[in-house]
Amino acid sequence: MPKRLFDLLVATLALLLLSPLLLVVAVVVKFDSPGPVFFRQERVGRHGVPFRIHKFRTMATGAGGLPLTVGDDPRITRSGAWLRRTRVDELPQLIDVLQGSMSLVGPRPEVPRYVAHYPADLRERALAVRPGITDPASLAFIDESELLARAADPEREYIEVILPAKLQRAAEYAEHATLASDLGVLLATLRRLAGRRG
Repeated sequence: MPKRLFDLLVATLALLLLSPLLLVVAVVVKFDSPGPVFFRQERVGRHGVPFRIHKFRTMATGAGGLPLTVGDDPRITRSGAWLRRTRVDELPQLIDVLQGSMSLVGPRPEVPRYVAHYPADLRERALAVRPGITDPASLAFIDESELLARAADPEREYIEVILPAKLQRAAEYAEHATLASDLGVLLATLRRLAGRRG
């Protein structure tokens, strides 16, 4: 089964099955703090084409600062802390999968600020495929915010240490991914998230 067809079938089914949860979360986000339900942000997609990602809003409206989450970030709302821990805030990206700007599995899309730090060879390889909701790098750095919280300079730590490691994994994924390996990543992601909820 071609990857795109798999994405469409699974994303459609997931949105239908999860629609009650998504509705409840939308209501909670709306009443927890002033602002929109969704957070929209420009990310860099396949072949460097920008798009606006969908996520449930987890931070106070108008919160400035770096496009990184560091430890117990004071910008995060009460509901946002749970949404981030469980990754439920990422579920609206199923919409991006249906629209064709994302895939279920693929390198996580970065903001232009950090894509500017991609070495040319790795940039071409990592951006050769659609970005995804999850990927091997996401699993390896599932506790990224805690790692950044221990750094003296979180953004420097991200750019010089974490980003290169994630980018290398992204390039390897783009070159060797199969439908079978995507299924493995999806199952591993579900197991990790179930463990975090526990």
